[in-house]
Amino acid sequence: MQFKWKWFLVVAFIVVAFVYVVPSVYSNLPGWWRALGILPTEKIHLGLDLQGGMHLVLEVQTEKAVENKIERTVHEIRDAMRKARIRYAELDRVKETQISVCVLNQKSIDTFDNMLNKEFEWLRVVSRTTEDEALTVRLNLPEQEVKYIKEMAAKQAMETIRNRIDQFGVSEPDIRRQGENRILIQLPGIKDPERAISLIGQTALLEFKLVDDDHDLQEALKGNIPPSDEVLYQTTEDEVTKRTTKTPFLVQKRTYLTGEYLTDARVQIDSQFSEPYVSLDFDKKGARLFERITEANVKKRLAIVLDGNIYSAPVIQEKISGGHARITGNFTTEEASDLAIVLRAGALPAPVKILEERTVGPSLGRDSIQKGLLSMWVGGILVVLFIAIYYKGAGIIADIALFLDIILIGAGLAFFKATLTLPGIAGIILTIGMAVDANVIIFERIREEARLGKTPRAAVDAGYAKATLTILDANITTLIAALVLFQFGTGPIKGFAVTLSIGILASLFTAIIVTRLIFDYLIFQRRIGHLSI
Repeated sequence: MQFKWKWFLVVAFIVVAFVYVVPSVYSNLPGWWRALGILPTEKIHLGLDLQGGMHLVLEVQTEKAVENKIERTVHEIRDAMRKARIRYAELDRVKETQISVCVLNQKSIDTFDNMLNKEFEWLRVVSRTTEDEALTVRLNLPEQEVKYIKEMAAKQAMETIRNRIDQFGVSEPDIRRQGENRILIQLPGIKDPERAISLIGQTALLEFKLVDDDHDLQEALKGNIPPSDEVLYQTTEDEVTKRTTKTPFLVQKRTYLTGEYLTDARVQIDSQFSEPYVSLDFDKKGARLFERITEANVKKRLAIVLDGNIYSAPVIQEKISGGHARITGNFTTEEASDLAIVLRAGALPAPVKILEERTVGPSLGRDSIQKGLLSMWVGGILVVLFIAIYYKGAGIIADIALFLDIILIGAGLAFFKATLTLPGIAGIILTIGMAVDANVIIFERIREEARLGKTPRAAVDAGYAKATLTILDANITTLIAALVLFQFGTGPIKGFAVTLSIGILASLFTAIIVTRLIFDYLIFQRRIGHLSI
């Protein structure tokens, strides 16, 4: 009874493995296979070196994140000083990462000190000078805070890029940190590299600013820009001539609303003009801010700015409640979709710079697969023939185990959604050689016991009993080394470690359990009197 249960469990396990391998062997699965919903449909994922794709190394400019934090702090201090009615002559960011504040009279100085100690105690005072009842203070961020901002900027950038790539639809992307501020990205099977680069590198800082119609735009273009304003441009492309034109706008520097309050961004089609646009939804706080902005600035133009470029500047006709807005700009459907992706995934905390870019063609991958499979076939056939000739009937049992090893490795890759790389093929070929090693140890032990005159049953029992500990010791030490390679290695080394690890576990299963069950079947069910070994 116990023997039958063992057979049932082993056969069930092998059948499941075959089921996971089927999608990788047959590209056109039957309809009923997909209709069931419980059967696997994903193929074994191929790495960048096998199916082609993109290799990028990005540098997160974390210094910009620190500068952005300083700039936001300047606005917070300005709002707090206005609220406290503190008179000041200067408040600005200097030396990129310092804040300079000049307070005018003693009463304002006392109020400023109290405000600084209560609301901005985390800022560090660099210098403090008093002259003619005017206090000038230089502030900056403590070193620990700067280090934390840079670390969080790099982490957030990686997660934001990962979200964008996931929504872009790349299967099995490889995204990881390198050093303090670098990100390695590998995108297998990418079809449009330029679009992917644009999607990954776009900062996606969404801002809503008011257009300044009170000052002369032409004077601003000559260089006479008011201190509180800046000149931004809207870029449009003529559908017929494909020429781009830039329209200047004089807008206020102050940002009234940012994309941090976004909850959703999606593509919709304008029913009147049949053109795609991006529909925005804000959270409760963002909805209140948007309603307040539109109520206070009716008949004024509100510029929708993304990464310093104006997409549209509509006139506010009335108060807009409900937390909904739209971005129009003569988009194609693809452009609108990409914009919605980066807005949903969130803004990068700092700009990224491409340090390294490589595109691997799929022809190299096909050639690698063909040569890898050829080497696997040649190596496998030679091993199978040698084992069958040298160990006779027992060698055929070992060959069956070797075939199951390959099936189990493929099933393991499909089940864990691991990526098969060129070094991974090398790991499979190595496993083919190692898989028969355990059988060789067992068979030699059985031979020794048979020479001593033991019966087939006693020889098999003694052979497996004496060889199992040695096999486990050798394979577990190799498995530990493979796990270390996987933990600390880069992409190609990880690919080798994955197939090697799965191959070791598969060979242990087939050598110790499957072959033993076959021997037990021959001895107990077929009642053989002589071992062919």
